[in-house]
Amino acid sequence: MTAAQNPKPPKASGTPAASTAPAAATHHHLPIATPLQVRRAAGHLVRVDARAFAAVLGLNALACAAGLVAPWLVGRIVDEVRKGAGVAAVDRLAFVILLCSLAQLLIARWARYVGFRFGERTLARVREQFVDRALALPASAVERAGTGDLTARGTADVTTVGTTLRDAGPELFIGSTQVLFILGAVFFLDWRLGLCALVGPLVIQFALRWYLPRARPAYLAERAATSEVAEILGATAAGARTVEAFGLQGRRTDASRDALEAARRTRTYTLRLRTMFFPIVQVAYALPVFTALLAGGALYTHGLIGLGAVVSATLYLRQLSEPLDQVLMRVEMLQSSGASFARVEGLAGAERATPADGSPEPADDRIDVREVRYAYNRGGEVLCGVDLAVRPGERLAVVGPSGAGKTTLCRLLAGIDAPGSGTVTVGGVPVAALGPEQLRRQVVLVTQEHHVFLGTVRDNLLIAEPAASDGQLWDALTAVGADTWVRELPDGLNTELGSGGRRTDGSQAQQLALARVVLADPHTLILDEATALLDPTTARHTERALAAVLEGRTVIAIAHRLHTAHDADRVAVMEAGRLSELGPHDALVAADGPYAALWRSWHGEPPGAPEPGGA
Repeated sequence: MTAAQNPKPPKASGTPAASTAPAAATHHHLPIATPLQVRRAAGHLVRVDARAFAAVLGLNALACAAGLVAPWLVGRIVDEVRKGAGVAAVDRLAFVILLCSLAQLLIARWARYVGFRFGERTLARVREQFVDRALALPASAVERAGTGDLTARGTADVTTVGTTLRDAGPELFIGSTQVLFILGAVFFLDWRLGLCALVGPLVIQFALRWYLPRARPAYLAERAATSEVAEILGATAAGARTVEAFGLQGRRTDASRDALEAARRTRTYTLRLRTMFFPIVQVAYALPVFTALLAGGALYTHGLIGLGAVVSATLYLRQLSEPLDQVLMRVEMLQSSGASFARVEGLAGAERATPADGSPEPADDRIDVREVRYAYNRGGEVLCGVDLAVRPGERLAVVGPSGAGKTTLCRLLAGIDAPGSGTVTVGGVPVAALGPEQLRRQVVLVTQEHHVFLGTVRDNLLIAEPAASDGQLWDALTAVGADTWVRELPDGLNTELGSGGRRTDGSQAQQLALARVVLADPHTLILDEATALLDPTTARHTERALAAVLEGRTVIAIAHRLHTAHDADRVAVMEAGRLSELGPHDALVAADGPYAALWRSWHGEPPGAPEPGGA
C-alpha cells in the first residue's frame, strides 16, 4: 500500500531575516519542540535510567575529590620544607599524591564507562522513539514538510543528540563537578583567595548571557537550512529525468544555489558567535590565577596567609581552566545538540491524533461527502462545495481534466487530509478522526507512487498482513498477475529486493503494492492512477483481477483510461474543484455534457459524433 505524493502547495513568500540570525527554509517544516518540552523530554530520559545517571554523578564526584588532594599536598610539602622537614616526610607526601592520582585515574575511567553506557542506552531510546513517531506521522505532514526535513532529523540531528548523550553529557558532568570542587577547595584554603577565583566565572557568566539567547535560534536556523539543502538536492536527484526532459536545469541549479547560500549564511552566523564568545572566555581563564597571585602575595607579605596555601590555591586555579574549558565547550555543543533535540522531539507535535478510547466504530461502509471545501496553504480552493455519497459495494470512477481536484478528493476520502470545511464520513464517523489501524480496515489509497522495501518479497507483502501464510501471499500475487515473475525469481518469496538484491521495474513494484492491498482486504479501495505504470494490456488484466478479488467492496478509481469509467457503476466528473456530473456511463454520454466530450476525445472523435459500440 502506498500513499500519494501530495501536489506541492504554493510556497509561502519569504519573510525578512531576523536580526539575530539569518532566516532559512521555504518549506513547511515539521514542528520544533519548545525549550520547556525539550527539558521535559531530557528529564524523562534521565528518569528512565535514574540509577545509572546517579552512578555517573557519584563516580565523577569521587574522581574530582581524589583530584583535589594533590595540589593541597603540594602546599603541605612547601610548608614542611620551610619548617626544615627531611626527605622522608616529603617522600611520604609525594607517595600519597601518587596514590590519589592513581585513584582519580581509575575512578574517572569507571565513571566514563558508566556514562558512555548510559549515553548509548539513552540514544537507543531516542532512535526507537523517533522511528515510532515518524511512522505515526500523517502522510500530509511529511509531504508538506518534504522528505529532506524528516531525513535530516533522522540522520544528522539524531546523530548530534547521540554524540551529546555519549560524549558531551559525561564530559559536562565531569567538568561541572570539578569546577565546584576546585572553587570549594580554594574557599576552604582562604575565603579571600576564593573571591579571586570567582572573577573568571563572573566574566564567563556575562559572556554566556550574551551568547546563549542568540545561539539557540541561530543553530535552529542552521539545521533548517541543512534540511532545505537535503530536500532540494534529494528532489532534484529523484526527478533528474523530468528536470532534463523539461529543461529545468537552470531553475534547479538556481534553487540549489539559493539553498546553499542560505545554509552558508546560517553557518557563518554561528561561527561569528563562536569567534566572539571564546576569546572572552580565554581571557577569563587567566584572570583568577593573576588576581590570586597578586592577592596571595600581598596577604603573605602581611603574614595573613601561609606560602603553602598560596601555592595550593594557585595550583587549584591553574587547574580550573581545563574543566571550565570543557564545560564551555560542552555548553556550546549543547546549543547545537539542543537545537537538534528540539527538532527530534518536535515530531511528537506532528503525530496523527488518535481517537479517544471508546470512540464509535463506523456503522456501515457508506461514504458521505457533504459541502467539502479544501485549499492548500496560501493557495486557492482546490475543492469548492463537493457533495457525494458512495454506496457500499459501488464502483465509482472519478474523471476530469488535470487540476480538477480528483486526487485531492481521494486524499480526503482516504483520511490523509481533513477538509477545510464540510465533512467526509464513513458510516457516520469522520474519516480523518479514525486511528491508523482503524482507518486501514476501512479505506486504503493506492497511487502510482510506490515503494519496494529492502528485504525479501515475503517481507514486502507481510507489511500488509503479518499473519498471512505463504498460500495467501501467492493468492494475492496471482490476483494482480505478479505470480509469474515472482516464481521465476531465484528464491521465489525469499528473493532479496532492492539495493544489493534484485531490482524491480516500475510495473513490478506497482504489482507488489496492489498485492499488499489484496492482503489488507479493506472494504473501500481508492485507486489514484494505481495502474499508470503498467502497459495497457497488463493494466487492464490487473484491474479486472483486482475487481474480481474485491467483489462486493467499494472501489473508487481516478480514471485516466476511460475504459475504467465505462466499466464503473457510476462516473463522477470533476471540473475546477466541483462535481459537475454524476451518473452511469451510458446516461452521461447520452446527456452530451462534459463527460461525453471526454469520452469522444479519448476515442479521437469529433464533437457530436455518436458513441462507438463496445467498450
